[in-house]
Amino acid sequence: MTGGTESVRLLPWSGEGGKPCYLVGDGTGYLSRVADTVESVQLGMSAELLDHAADMLHDHKVTAAQLRFLAARMVEALRDVHRIAESRGARLSLPAHDGHGGPDGLESEDEDEDLQDRCPQSGSGLG
Repeated sequence: MTGGTESVRLLPWSGEGGKPCYLVGDGTGYLSRVADTVESVQLGMSAELLDHAADMLHDHKVTAAQLRFLAARMVEALRDVHRIAESRGARLSLPAHDGHGGPDGLESEDEDEDLQDRCPQSGSGLG
């Protein structure tokens, strides 16, 4: 082993029966590079799908069957992007808490007020 520099990575594909696949290592090996490439392809395909969806939503001649097909592909893409976000988030280092607010540096007393200032309920789409 490499003396504690190893981590567990959720891979961007599933195993038998849809079970998650994990890789234990230092993130520099062949399989890590393959996973990075697969993630890159998945993110690129998701971006292209978003552009295609925007075009389709502006086209008033699109059929219900076409929209259902688009929705199914978007579910697949969102599942991929969610898995990538989970994997990358799990590999982030947690910031040290210095007692002067949360990880973003905000004081805990002002955090709710500051969030309200930055994300007003009206027009944000959040209830």
